Amino acid sequence: MIVGQIKDGIVLDHIKAGRGMKIYDTLKLGELDCAVALIVNADSEKMGKKDIIKISGLIDIDLHILGFIDPDVTVNIINDGKVVKREKIALPETITDILKCKNPRCITTVEQELQHVFKLCDEGNKVYRCIYCETKAELESVK
Repeated sequence: MIVGQIKDGIVLDHIKAGRGMKIYDTLKLGELDCAVALIVNADSEKMGKKDIIKISGLIDIDLHILGFIDPDVTVNIINDGKVVKREKIALPETITDILKCKNPRCITTVEQELQHVFKLCDEGNKVYRCIYCETKAELESVK
């Protein structure tokens, strides 16, 4: 399969196979007014299989959510057909209003104006916990 080169835009590379659609949905890429290519299960020498997202247009990307969904993602900024910036994603220390606490007894379910804040508690295992009730964040809890 061949997906053409983009002139100006963003390429999200090294996405763990199967997580591309979650990133696509979370970043609301289907609502953009530009071409977006989602490549699933592409062959990769390093990873075996990977997903890739190509966006034909420069948009603002929330790197915090990318770091939570898949911290191994590489963000490539393309200008005039060349990579002008390559950024490796790191795990964010805190994630605000991206995840929703799933604990029905958490204060955020009663006090709706409170921000949903999760803090990185275990970097090795990539564990985030709600700052109010300490419930562990799950990938499915992305708003």
